[in-house]
Amino acid sequence: MTPLNIVLTGFMGTGKTAVGREVAARLGREFVDMDDLIVTQAEMSIPEIFERYGEERFRLLESAIVRQLAGQRGLVVATGGGALVDDGNREAMARSSLLICLTATPDIIINRIGGDTNRPMLNGGEARQRILDLLARREPAYAEMPYRIDTSARDVDAIAAEVISLSERGVGGILRLPVATPGGGGYDILIGSGTLRSLPTYLDERSLFGTVAIITDDIVAKHCALEMTDALAAARRSYTLITLPAGEAHKNLATIARIYDDLLAAGLDRSGLIVALGGGVIGDMAGFAAASYLRGIRFVQAPTTLLAMVDASVGGKTGVDLPQGKNLVGAFKQPELVLIDTHSLSSLPPAEFRNGLAEVVKHGVIADPDLFADLEGAGPESLESLVARALRVKIGVVERDPFEHGERAHLNLGHTFAHAFELVSNFGIPHGQAVAVGLAASAHLAAARGDCAAELPEQIKAALKHLDLPTRLSGLDAAAVYAAMATDKKRQSGRLRFVLPHEIGRVAVHGDVTEPEVMAALARVLGAG
Repeated sequence: MTPLNIVLTGFMGTGKTAVGREVAARLGREFVDMDDLIVTQAEMSIPEIFERYGEERFRLLESAIVRQLAGQRGLVVATGGGALVDDGNREAMARSSLLICLTATPDIIINRIGGDTNRPMLNGGEARQRILDLLARREPAYAEMPYRIDTSARDVDAIAAEVISLSERGVGGILRLPVATPGGGGYDILIGSGTLRSLPTYLDERSLFGTVAIITDDIVAKHCALEMTDALAAARRSYTLITLPAGEAHKNLATIARIYDDLLAAGLDRSGLIVALGGGVIGDMAGFAAASYLRGIRFVQAPTTLLAMVDASVGGKTGVDLPQGKNLVGAFKQPELVLIDTHSLSSLPPAEFRNGLAEVVKHGVIADPDLFADLEGAGPESLESLVARALRVKIGVVERDPFEHGERAHLNLGHTFAHAFELVSNFGIPHGQAVAVGLAASAHLAAARGDCAAELPEQIKAALKHLDLPTRLSGLDAAAVYAAMATDKKRQSGRLRFVLPHEIGRVAVHGDVTEPEVMAALARVLGAG
């Protein structure tokens, strides 16, 4: 198979072109300088493009070339400093490339650039301050590159050797989303196709040694476990496989006790590591076991459902159900790594994939109108883009409110209704379907209270129907659903709190919702019709 592209990006003056040429020469590959390609195709210099048409036109040309190159393989590419700042460009290039960001200190960059007048982005101000401002603006995008190499005090030969070493480890084709955690820590979310088989490499990179306990269920084990266990065996890593019965009905303390027994039988000590391989139920239970076994051991999330990828695997919330309600026992346990293998979605039944789309719609309503608009239409351009865009919403929220003291409650949009639907149905209603109907009910409630435009419920329902998700449920009693809300964790001072949409991209928490208002909203979504 033709190897992945090697793409060098980063700020101007970090050595992308020089290193790229050297890497291409050593590997016998074609080298492409994106800026040169733009000049050739536009038949004018980059300063001329900026002067005649402005930066917006330049970025459009750049995006077109990104997609042109992303459709090829085996290249070594040096991008312009801003080419992969755009989320869509970055996601497109990541699918077929090893992305490496070259960095350098501001002083080194200034010395290397010197008086170069062929850099339009430095026009309009003192060079040093412009560089500092641009670096600050671009850093969030640069942080999503899977690998970074500081070129400040190294020569081209040494940098090229490190790039080639990375390429030989087969770690390309992924997008990295960093997540900051309380206390200055953090972890990476790695998104790509076929990443499960690279688990040993990713563990080694993060110094995660010791015995690996893979916790999965009897359905996922048939499709995904062998790929992971074969990779661990090939890497001579000690591991044990714990297979549990599938389903929310088993997400309880009795199952946790069984996990403890299996971990002890495998001899897992505090140097060990739990990998949660499966959907949200497995992630919740494995995470809770990791938080409590031996007072806490390390933990990796490897979600295999879309719902778990975009929601349950990120944020550190773990737990199990009690007969009285969902997730009433749990702990905050941050993972060391989240490994999202989009190829695992190929074995997911269509209904389960749609369940995950309900959470993606939720994230669009909360904070990403463009994502919601795409879901109303043809959808994002790839699975990786779909997952990454939904995750960016959740990452932003959990970083600002890691322990659910305020804004993080926004992620419960639709869930006060959804959890009650699940409880009353004895978990016979899949979580994604419950969330979809919960979103519709929340929109009806908001509209009836005057918290949003009257047409918003129909817009949200139309998007859900477009994705073949339900907006009504039959067979549930409204009074029983309302009674089930009494166990909702989001209550404060005995009052229910509802997250309600005000418009696409903006929601708020309301603690003054009355029982008649809730019952009226339930009447709009329960029963035939």
